Amino acid sequence: MCFRRYQSFAAWILTVVLTTTVTVGVASPAGAQSWMNLLLQGLQVIQLSNLSDQQEVRLGQQINQQLYQRGEFRPHGDRQLQGYIDEIGQRLARTSSRPNIPYTFQVVDDRRINAFATMGGFVYINTGLIAAAENEAELASVIAHEIAHIADRDAVTRMRDVGLSQGLISAAGMRENNIVQMAMQLGFNLPMSREDELNADAMGLRNLVRAGYAPAGMVSFMEKLQRQSGAAPEFLSSHPLTQNRITSLQRSIPPQYLYQGDGLDSQAYSRRIGRQVPTLR
Repeated sequence: MCFRRYQSFAAWILTVVLTTTVTVGVASPAGAQSWMNLLLQGLQVIQLSNLSDQQEVRLGQQINQQLYQRGEFRPHGDRQLQGYIDEIGQRLARTSSRPNIPYTFQVVDDRRINAFATMGGFVYINTGLIAAAENEAELASVIAHEIAHIADRDAVTRMRDVGLSQGLISAAGMRENNIVQMAMQLGFNLPMSREDELNADAMGLRNLVRAGYAPAGMVSFMEKLQRQSGAAPEFLSSHPLTQNRITSLQRSIPPQYLYQGDGLDSQAYSRRIGRQVPTLR
Protein backbone atom coordinates (compact mmCIF):
# COMPACT_ATOMS: atom_id res chain seq x y z
CA MET A 1 0.00 0.00 0.00
CA CYS A 2 1.53 3.32 -1.03
CA PHE A 3 1.69 6.22 1.38
CA ARG A 4 -0.95 8.27 -0.48
CA ARG A 5 -3.39 5.37 -0.37
CA TYR A 6 -2.65 4.99 3.32
CA GLN A 7 -3.43 8.66 3.90
CA SER A 8 -6.71 8.37 1.96
CA PHE A 9 -7.65 5.22 3.83
CA ALA A 10 -6.79 6.81 7.18
CA ALA A 11 -8.84 9.89 6.32
CA TRP A 12 -11.80 7.71 5.33
CA ILE A 13 -11.65 5.71 8.57
CA LEU A 14 -11.36 8.89 10.61
CA THR A 15 -14.39 10.36 8.83
CA VAL A 16 -16.46 7.23 9.46
CA VAL A 17 -15.60 7.19 13.16
CA LEU A 18 -16.29 10.89 13.59
CA THR A 19 -19.60 10.55 11.76
CA THR A 20 -20.58 7.55 13.84
CA THR A 21 -19.69 9.34 17.06
CA VAL A 22 -21.78 12.39 16.14
CA THR A 23 -24.72 10.33 14.87
CA VAL A 24 -24.99 7.99 17.82
CA GLY A 25 -24.51 10.82 20.29
CA VAL A 26 -24.56 8.60 23.36
CA ALA A 27 -20.85 8.36 24.12
CA SER A 28 -19.43 10.56 26.82
CA PRO A 29 -16.71 13.08 25.84
CA ALA A 30 -14.13 11.01 27.73
CA GLY A 31 -15.26 7.85 25.97
CA ALA A 32 -15.12 9.52 22.59
CA GLN A 33 -11.60 10.76 23.29
CA SER A 34 -10.54 7.27 24.34
CA TRP A 35 -11.86 5.78 21.10
CA MET A 36 -10.17 8.52 19.11
CA ASN A 37 -6.81 7.83 20.80
CA LEU A 38 -7.17 4.13 20.07
CA LEU A 39 -7.95 4.87 16.45
CA LEU A 40 -4.97 7.18 15.99
CA GLN A 41 -2.69 4.74 17.78
CA GLY A 42 -3.88 1.96 15.49
CA LEU A 43 -3.25 4.08 12.41
CA GLN A 44 0.28 4.86 13.60
CA VAL A 45 0.97 1.15 14.03
CA ILE A 46 -0.26 0.59 10.47
CA GLN A 47 2.01 3.39 9.28
CA LEU A 48 5.05 1.97 11.08
CA SER A 49 4.33 -1.55 9.81
CA ASN A 50 3.93 -0.40 6.21
CA LEU A 51 6.88 1.92 5.77
CA SER A 52 7.81 2.11 2.12
CA ASP A 53 11.40 1.36 1.15
CA GLN A 54 11.96 5.07 0.54
CA GLN A 55 10.62 6.01 3.98
CA GLU A 56 12.74 3.35 5.69
CA VAL A 57 15.90 4.47 3.86
CA ARG A 58 15.21 8.09 4.82
CA LEU A 59 14.85 7.10 8.47
CA GLY A 60 18.06 5.08 8.23
CA GLN A 61 19.86 8.14 6.89
CA GLN A 62 18.65 10.20 9.83
CA ILE A 63 19.71 7.51 12.31
CA ASN A 64 23.14 7.34 10.65
CA GLN A 65 23.53 11.11 10.93
CA GLN A 66 22.56 11.06 14.61
CA LEU A 67 25.01 8.25 15.37
CA TYR A 68 27.94 10.24 14.06
CA GLN A 69 26.80 13.60 15.42
CA ARG A 70 26.54 12.10 18.90
CA GLY A 71 29.92 10.43 18.61
CA GLU A 72 28.50 6.92 18.95
CA PHE A 73 30.61 5.80 15.99
CA ARG A 74 33.94 7.08 14.64
CA PRO A 75 34.57 6.35 10.95
CA HIS A 76 37.83 4.64 10.06
CA GLY A 77 39.85 6.85 7.73
CA ASP A 78 41.47 4.26 5.44
CA ARG A 79 39.70 4.47 2.08
CA GLN A 80 41.21 1.25 0.80
CA LEU A 81 39.84 -0.72 3.73
CA GLN A 82 36.48 1.01 3.44
CA GLY A 83 36.36 0.15 -0.25
CA TYR A 84 37.12 -3.50 0.46
CA ILE A 85 34.36 -3.81 3.06
CA ASP A 86 31.91 -2.11 0.71
CA GLU A 87 32.92 -4.53 -2.04
CA ILE A 88 32.06 -7.51 0.18
CA GLY A 89 28.86 -5.92 1.40
CA GLN A 90 27.55 -5.00 -2.06
CA ARG A 91 28.27 -8.52 -3.29
CA LEU A 92 26.10 -9.90 -0.51
CA ALA A 93 23.44 -7.20 -0.89
CA ARG A 94 22.89 -8.15 -4.55
CA THR A 95 22.09 -11.76 -3.62
CA SER A 96 20.05 -10.95 -0.50
CA SER A 97 16.29 -11.36 -0.27
CA ARG A 98 15.96 -7.57 -0.37
CA PRO A 99 18.32 -6.24 -3.06
CA ASN A 100 16.10 -3.32 -4.09
CA ILE A 101 17.28 -0.80 -1.48
CA PRO A 102 20.65 0.98 -1.34
CA TYR A 103 23.05 -0.52 1.22
CA THR A 104 25.73 1.49 3.00
CA PHE A 105 28.63 -0.37 4.63
CA GLN A 106 30.85 1.61 6.97
CA VAL A 107 34.02 0.75 8.87
CA VAL A 108 33.97 1.96 12.47
CA ASP A 109 37.26 2.74 14.21
CA ASP A 110 36.69 0.59 17.30
CA ARG A 111 38.80 -2.29 18.65
CA ARG A 112 35.78 -4.11 20.05
CA ILE A 113 34.47 -7.12 18.13
CA ASN A 114 31.12 -5.83 17.01
CA ALA A 115 28.85 -5.30 14.03
CA PHE A 116 25.61 -3.37 13.92
CA ALA A 117 22.81 -2.71 11.43
CA THR A 118 20.02 -0.16 11.34
CA MET A 119 16.99 0.12 9.13
CA GLY A 120 17.24 1.29 5.56
CA GLY A 121 20.38 -0.64 4.61
CA PHE A 122 23.01 0.79 6.97
CA VAL A 123 25.63 -1.69 8.26
CA TYR A 124 28.55 -0.86 10.57
CA ILE A 125 31.61 -3.10 11.00
CA ASN A 126 34.16 -2.47 13.77
CA THR A 127 37.86 -2.67 12.96
CA GLY A 128 38.17 -5.09 15.88
CA LEU A 129 35.85 -7.54 14.15
CA ILE A 130 37.70 -7.16 10.84
CA ALA A 131 40.92 -8.06 12.65
CA ALA A 132 39.31 -11.00 14.44
CA ALA A 133 38.21 -12.60 11.16
CA GLU A 134 40.70 -15.09 9.72
CA ASN A 135 39.54 -14.74 6.14
CA GLU A 136 37.02 -13.00 3.89
CA ALA A 137 34.41 -15.74 4.25
CA GLU A 138 34.34 -15.23 8.02
CA LEU A 139 33.89 -11.49 7.67
CA ALA A 140 31.30 -11.95 4.92
CA SER A 141 29.31 -14.24 7.22
CA VAL A 142 28.92 -11.43 9.77
CA ILE A 143 27.91 -8.94 7.08
CA ALA A 144 25.41 -11.46 5.67
CA HIS A 145 23.91 -11.86 9.14
CA GLU A 146 23.45 -8.09 9.50
CA ILE A 147 21.96 -7.80 6.00
CA ALA A 148 19.46 -10.49 7.00
CA HIS A 149 18.19 -8.28 9.85
CA ILE A 150 17.64 -5.46 7.35
CA ALA A 151 16.05 -7.72 4.75
CA ASP A 152 13.62 -9.09 7.32
CA ARG A 153 12.86 -5.56 8.65
CA ASP A 154 13.64 -6.67 12.21
CA ALA A 155 14.28 -3.12 13.45
CA VAL A 156 10.90 -1.90 12.20
CA THR A 157 9.08 -4.85 13.76
CA ARG A 158 10.92 -4.38 17.05
CA MET A 159 10.00 -0.69 17.19
CA ARG A 160 6.37 -1.49 16.59
CA ASP A 161 6.25 -4.19 19.28
CA VAL A 162 8.18 -2.21 21.91
CA GLY A 163 6.28 0.97 21.10
CA LEU A 164 2.99 -0.80 21.74
CA SER A 165 4.09 -2.66 24.87
CA GLN A 166 5.59 0.45 26.49
CA GLY A 167 2.95 2.93 25.35
CA LEU A 168 5.44 4.83 23.20
CA ILE A 169 3.05 4.89 20.26
CA SER A 170 0.38 7.48 21.00
CA ALA A 171 -1.74 10.09 19.26
CA ALA A 172 1.05 12.64 19.68
CA GLY A 173 4.10 10.53 19.31
CA MET A 174 5.12 9.04 15.98
CA ARG A 175 6.80 11.82 14.09
CA GLU A 176 9.94 10.91 12.16
CA ASN A 177 12.28 12.37 14.78
CA ASN A 178 10.57 10.27 17.47
CA ILE A 179 11.00 7.14 15.36
CA VAL A 180 14.70 7.97 14.94
CA GLN A 181 15.17 8.40 18.70
CA MET A 182 13.34 5.15 19.42
CA ALA A 183 15.43 3.28 16.85
CA MET A 184 18.67 4.52 18.42
CA GLN A 185 17.56 3.56 21.92
CA LEU A 186 16.46 0.09 20.84
CA GLY A 187 19.60 -0.48 18.82
CA PHE A 188 21.92 0.17 21.76
CA ASN A 189 19.86 -0.91 24.74
CA LEU A 190 17.69 -3.81 23.61
CA PRO A 191 19.19 -6.82 21.85
CA MET A 192 17.40 -8.69 19.12
CA SER A 193 15.28 -11.63 20.20
CA ARG A 194 16.73 -15.11 20.03
CA GLU A 195 14.22 -15.93 17.30
CA ASP A 196 15.42 -12.95 15.23
CA GLU A 197 19.05 -14.00 15.68
CA LEU A 198 18.46 -17.61 14.68
CA ASN A 199 16.46 -16.46 11.66
CA ALA A 200 19.26 -14.05 10.69
CA ASP A 201 21.74 -16.93 11.00
CA ALA A 202 19.69 -19.05 8.59
CA MET A 203 19.01 -16.21 6.13
CA GLY A 204 22.63 -15.06 6.30
CA LEU A 205 23.93 -18.55 5.63
CA ARG A 206 21.73 -18.95 2.55
CA ASN A 207 22.85 -15.57 1.25
CA LEU A 208 26.50 -16.36 1.95
CA VAL A 209 26.20 -19.43 -0.29
CA ARG A 210 24.26 -17.57 -3.00
CA ALA A 211 27.02 -14.95 -3.11
CA GLY A 212 29.59 -17.70 -3.70
CA TYR A 213 31.31 -17.76 -0.31
CA ALA A 214 32.30 -20.94 1.50
CA PRO A 215 29.73 -21.58 4.29
CA ALA A 216 32.53 -22.82 6.54
CA GLY A 217 33.31 -19.16 7.22
CA MET A 218 30.18 -18.64 9.28
CA VAL A 219 30.74 -21.74 11.41
CA SER A 220 34.45 -21.11 11.99
CA PHE A 221 33.91 -17.49 13.00
CA MET A 222 31.25 -18.41 15.56
CA GLU A 223 33.47 -21.16 16.93
CA LYS A 224 36.34 -18.69 17.21
CA LEU A 225 34.24 -16.23 19.20
CA GLN A 226 32.99 -19.00 21.45
CA ARG A 227 36.60 -19.96 22.25
CA GLN A 228 37.49 -16.40 23.26
CA SER A 229 38.74 -16.51 26.82
CA GLY A 230 37.49 -14.15 29.52
CA ALA A 231 34.49 -11.90 29.02
CA ALA A 232 32.34 -12.47 25.97
CA PRO A 233 33.18 -10.17 23.02
CA GLU A 234 30.97 -7.13 22.47
CA PHE A 235 29.64 -8.81 19.33
CA LEU A 236 27.98 -11.46 21.50
CA SER A 237 26.13 -9.02 23.76
CA SER A 238 23.34 -8.81 21.21
CA HIS A 239 24.12 -12.05 19.37
CA PRO A 240 23.84 -14.84 21.95
CA LEU A 241 26.16 -17.63 20.86
CA THR A 242 25.61 -21.20 22.04
CA GLN A 243 26.81 -24.61 20.93
CA ASN A 244 23.27 -25.37 19.83
CA ARG A 245 23.37 -22.39 17.50
CA ILE A 246 26.62 -23.59 15.94
CA THR A 247 25.27 -27.12 15.69
CA SER A 248 22.16 -25.82 13.94
CA LEU A 249 24.35 -24.16 11.30
CA GLN A 250 26.48 -27.26 10.85
CA ARG A 251 23.37 -29.37 10.31
CA SER A 252 22.19 -26.93 7.65
CA ILE A 253 25.34 -27.42 5.57
CA PRO A 254 25.98 -30.73 3.80
CA PRO A 255 29.57 -31.69 4.69
CA GLN A 256 30.61 -31.94 1.04
CA TYR A 257 29.71 -28.26 0.51
CA LEU A 258 31.25 -26.86 3.69
CA TYR A 259 34.47 -25.66 2.06
CA GLN A 260 33.15 -25.00 -1.43
CA GLY A 261 33.24 -21.34 -2.38
CA ASP A 262 35.34 -18.23 -2.06
CA GLY A 263 36.97 -16.43 0.83
CA LEU A 264 39.05 -19.05 2.67
CA ASP A 265 42.49 -17.70 1.73
CA SER A 266 43.74 -16.07 4.92
CA GLN A 267 46.88 -14.63 3.28
CA ALA A 268 44.84 -12.92 0.56
CA TYR A 269 42.55 -11.52 3.25
CA SER A 270 45.49 -10.19 5.24
CA ARG A 271 46.79 -8.42 2.16
CA ARG A 272 43.41 -6.87 1.38
CA ILE A 273 42.88 -5.41 4.83
CA GLY A 274 46.53 -4.27 4.80
CA ARG A 275 46.70 -4.86 8.53
CA GLN A 276 45.50 -1.29 8.93
CA VAL A 277 43.28 -2.58 11.70
CA PRO A 278 44.32 -3.50 15.25
CA THR A 279 45.43 -7.10 15.39
CA LEU A 280 43.92 -9.39 18.01
CA ARG A 281 46.20 -12.35 17.37
